[in-house]
Amino acid sequence: MATETVAKPRTSMRVHVQKFGTFLSGMIMPNIGAFIAWGFITALFIPAGFFPNAELGKLVGPMITYMLPLLIGYTGGRMVYGVRGGVVGAVATMGVIVGTDIPMFIGAMILGPLTGWLMMKADKIWEGRVKPGFEMLIDNFSAGILAAAMAVVGMLVVGPIVKAFSNGASAVVEFLVTNGLLPFTSIFIEPAKVLFLNNAVNHGILTPLGTQQALEQGKSILFLLEANPGPGFGILLAFSFFGKGLAKASAPGAAVIQFVGGIHEIYFPYVLMKPMTIFAAIGGGMTGIFTLVVTGAGLRSPAAPGSIIAVYASTARDSYVGVTLSVLFATTVSFLIASVVLKASKAPAEDDLDQATHRMEALKGKKSSVSAALIGEGVGASGVAVLATPIKNIVFACDAGMGSSAMGASVLRNKIKAAGFPDVKVTNSAIANLTDTYDVVITHQDLTERAKPATASAVHVSVDNFMNSPRYDEIVELVEASNTEADTTDAGAATAAAATTEAPAEAEPDAETGADTGPAGILVAESVVLNGTATTRDAAIDEAGQLLLDRGAVDSGYVDAMHEREESVSTYMGSFLAIPHGTNAAKDHIMKSAVSVIRYPNGIDWNGKEVKFVVGVAGVNNEHLHILSSIAKVFTNKAQVAQLEAATTVDEVLALFGKVNS
Repeated sequence: MATETVAKPRTSMRVHVQKFGTFLSGMIMPNIGAFIAWGFITALFIPAGFFPNAELGKLVGPMITYMLPLLIGYTGGRMVYGVRGGVVGAVATMGVIVGTDIPMFIGAMILGPLTGWLMMKADKIWEGRVKPGFEMLIDNFSAGILAAAMAVVGMLVVGPIVKAFSNGASAVVEFLVTNGLLPFTSIFIEPAKVLFLNNAVNHGILTPLGTQQALEQGKSILFLLEANPGPGFGILLAFSFFGKGLAKASAPGAAVIQFVGGIHEIYFPYVLMKPMTIFAAIGGGMTGIFTLVVTGAGLRSPAAPGSIIAVYASTARDSYVGVTLSVLFATTVSFLIASVVLKASKAPAEDDLDQATHRMEALKGKKSSVSAALIGEGVGASGVAVLATPIKNIVFACDAGMGSSAMGASVLRNKIKAAGFPDVKVTNSAIANLTDTYDVVITHQDLTERAKPATASAVHVSVDNFMNSPRYDEIVELVEASNTEADTTDAGAATAAAATTEAPAEAEPDAETGADTGPAGILVAESVVLNGTATTRDAAIDEAGQLLLDRGAVDSGYVDAMHEREESVSTYMGSFLAIPHGTNAAKDHIMKSAVSVIRYPNGIDWNGKEVKFVVGVAGVNNEHLHILSSIAKVFTNKAQVAQLEAATTVDEVLALFGKVNS
């Protein structure tokens, strides 16, 4: 599929920091429910709880000492190397648990993924070298030996180091609190949040430290340093009163979502369009933290998401007044500062670009040029590549997969259903969990660069407003256009569409081979090669193109156009398959429809993807779609791909494609 690049490249340092922070928070976020469960049990049954119970209170210690670190260690190992990595990660985490007398969250975040990574590397050493019948023996014993060794390392080495670090960090926090400096952490926390480091800061750093503090004191102020909804709520209220255009219209709804729903990411675009409002967030954050310090208030467990409901549910028994004042004062200060910034600003809000786009479309009576490029009307000035496949699977991706992406997915899902396409799947995901299985990936423009490596085959759409982005209407139009009958005048579009649409009416199989040859024998034995000689992507395109030339289907200009198309948009389709074809402008170089199939048993590096089958395509009208539908069905079936890999004759390949539609 085509890939659209809208966002400007960001500095690699920030991307690396975001990735690292996301990885850390990725070990905590799936286990937030366990943290909250521990918080409820603590609040209810400890001697100072709502319902003191010595017997039930025995759950508190083991849960925070063993259960939570083991969950984190397992999650970290599983993120790196699946269940196998999770198991060895959990065993290794037991070493740091036993070796110290404090909750070993940070130790688990180190040993879990590290042990999973070592297991992955160890398995690669003897991969393919184990004699049949000994695989299970080697797998089990290698995991047991590595896990045991890392548990010892955790107990003797990692545990003491992490304990020293935790003691140092606790001393720093204590120093900040004692000297009244803790509010100044907002100078770093609030800008970090807007740069989509919020989950990294909160769950990667503050949650482990806060949990340890809560165990000792029954509550922690650290849980509310980042999660306080007041600063963002105040900014959105200011936009509601003093904003302009789309920002003002959308801010009230965004405020409700941010404050009640706990999706803090929703106010980040407002700050980015008026950067001076970051001072409102900082001022509100400092005020909220100062109020917590003065009142001695705190939470028992993390508030996730950062909803006012979650905040109150996690508030310690003696802290309701302090927490309420913290949120109220943070909102007030943030609102006042943001109001001054907005009223003093003479320049129109940058989100007027969204409004201008709608106005332009209304005046022109058609969609924007970006939308035109997305739905396959060529490459425009922005260099956006052609899209020509039916859209069936759309994902919204954000840092944690729980906030802005969930809201955006809900908005777009309703729009697509209203347009009459209820079967188009719209989901949300954390960027760290993305796989290359989506047709369209939608991210905030500051996160697009991070989403691309994992979803190279998808169209990427960048938005700067999850509430009312004009891009949503463009995507709906894209879905409508891509799910109607393909424009058969574009050979490239027809090729890609054949990979996901239903096959046209079946042709009669060839009497000798059983293959569906289609009109005028689009795929013939002379165009099937079982052992290609090329070793590079470009050489493979030449080899596939030469077979088309030999058939008299195209002239040399079409082969040049195949290379041109590959440079702009990869024709890698997945399942070891690439389908090189010419550009739309090259259709005059096609004399008749033809398909060539070449197998490369040792594989070819195709822009970082392994390709074993290269299918060259030249199509006039609908003639080549039949065999391409067969090819698509074959390559979505792992068993049939295996048969292709094992085929020893050309007839076997032709017969396999023929059986697909039988």
